[in-house]
Amino acid sequence: MRKLALTDEILMQIEKPARYIGNELNSVVKDTSQIRFAMCFPDVYEIGMSHLGIQILYDMFNKREDTWCERVYSPWPDLHKIMKEQNIPLFGLESQEPIKTFDFIGITLQYEMCYTNVLQLLDLAQIPLLAKDRSDGDPIVMGGGPCSYNPEPIAPFFDCFYIGEGEIQFDAFLTLYKRMRAEGRSRAEFLHEAAKIEGIYVPSLYEVTYKENGTIDAFLPIYDDIPAKIKKQVEMDMTGTVYPEKPVVPFIKATQDRIVLEIQRGCIRGCRFCQAGMIYRPNREKGVERLKELAKKMIDSTGHEEISLSSLSSSDYSELEELINFLMEECEKRKINISLPSLRIDAFSLDIMQKVQDIKKSSLTFAPEAGSQRLRNVINKGLTIEDILGGAKQAFVGGWNKVKLYFMLGLPTETEEDMRAIPELANEIAALYYETVPKEQRNGKCQITISTSFFVPKPFTPFQWATMLDPGDYLGRAKIVNDHVKEQLNHKSIRYNWHEADVTVLEGVLARGDRKVADAILYVYEHGGFFDAWHEYFNFELWQEAFEACGIDMDFYTKRERTEDEIFPWDFIDCGVTKEFLLREWRTAHTETVTPNCRMRCAGCGAREFEGGVCFEDKN
Repeated sequence: MRKLALTDEILMQIEKPARYIGNELNSVVKDTSQIRFAMCFPDVYEIGMSHLGIQILYDMFNKREDTWCERVYSPWPDLHKIMKEQNIPLFGLESQEPIKTFDFIGITLQYEMCYTNVLQLLDLAQIPLLAKDRSDGDPIVMGGGPCSYNPEPIAPFFDCFYIGEGEIQFDAFLTLYKRMRAEGRSRAEFLHEAAKIEGIYVPSLYEVTYKENGTIDAFLPIYDDIPAKIKKQVEMDMTGTVYPEKPVVPFIKATQDRIVLEIQRGCIRGCRFCQAGMIYRPNREKGVERLKELAKKMIDSTGHEEISLSSLSSSDYSELEELINFLMEECEKRKINISLPSLRIDAFSLDIMQKVQDIKKSSLTFAPEAGSQRLRNVINKGLTIEDILGGAKQAFVGGWNKVKLYFMLGLPTETEEDMRAIPELANEIAALYYETVPKEQRNGKCQITISTSFFVPKPFTPFQWATMLDPGDYLGRAKIVNDHVKEQLNHKSIRYNWHEADVTVLEGVLARGDRKVADAILYVYEHGGFFDAWHEYFNFELWQEAFEACGIDMDFYTKRERTEDEIFPWDFIDCGVTKEFLLREWRTAHTETVTPNCRMRCAGCGAREFEGGVCFEDKN
């Protein structure tokens, strides 16, 4: 019988012990396997269990007879303390065995603020934090996910990275490992051979040199037989690819406690601030009949009471109406709710939402991103004031009276007029409610909630050249918005929330940093910092101390103006979208010109090289 890694005494002392005991519905337990793989999410169980990518890879790996993939999440600080004090090694949920005995530790990198938790996982696993300190007896530590599109700030902690979508090269990677291990080959020999697999990046096999001004002079492989450019891997057959028909069901409520149906990857919109919209190109759809089949199987296998569509822009899925009609019929029979994120406010979307949502309880979420039309054109949002007000009016007529609006402050070219336009737009929408809905038909007063985050330039976006501000400057912009909210005629109907400015600045450093930044990450963890994504544990003063102690100038990564010909730390990755296209879009942004979406006109971004998806719709 499987023995738990934690004693009853420990489980009684900690918050939510169900995070650590495994044995959930649909989890996979194997008697033996040749390859042991720990799939790690560097955040707490409830967050990690909501992540679709891990569910897909978990299912895919465990379909291999020779591989057993287990799940690992960051222990909460209460258990972290006990594990350190009692020398308990981090363990896989399924076997409850120490992951330091496994072959691979795969860590998904979903957001920059989890980087100290990467070190927490390695530390608790009792594995050397730096790749150069590991021996043949240690697992291979591998990274993947959106943050791996600039792996350099955390490169010293990883043996290798997988760049792109895991469905393509993992079989070749694991098969190579099994063969080379049987031949008695060393860790270094395996990593050298793995680096020849398209999409695999081994940091130790690449050398970075710098100019006197601190920018990169060259980034080159140290061997002639490995590629100078790492090419992103893309699954073009979305309909035929692997997908978990029996996803693991958590014991406790996860952040997204529902069935997730991935309907497409990529996005046609081309917002200039959006990294996901660039790195996941081209837009590829999953066939509607396959989605119907998956929905039924996942409802049967999980017992979840809600099903959600996963996509960057669900409204752009070409067979959405047929899929929704099917789900409504199926879910009504089984008393299951439907969740529809990422919908644009238009007549079709509102009609769908009206059918599937309880309007009295729900609020309508909309992301104009910028208050003024000028700035929406700069960021290529592709929304006019007519679109926004027209959609809001239809929503009010349809019965909604709560609207959430998401914006960014600190966008390139932003002026005070743009900032003041945010509460003015909210006021206009509130006024529209009172004009549109007769007093006797109103379900209480209108509630408009404005939320502003602060813009962070990300790699592989047209705004990767943009500068950032100091925390105080960001908060000054939020104050302008907040003060102007109070001046609006309908200010009692408007609520305003804003993001933390110091977190934004740190995220900016980690997003566009190079290998030097790793020293500061290590310093912070060694001085007690982790769970930085959680407000109660984030310590900006510790980060400032770390950068100073390591001789790193934060302003170099945030406030410095970048030249058009600068070599970026991530330029060795070919993500399918060319740097020439991104630079062209950066220049176009400054002319306040909108680039049409991919279905309207090809913008020549480079994604046609993958020979499929939206780039080839109706062109075969």
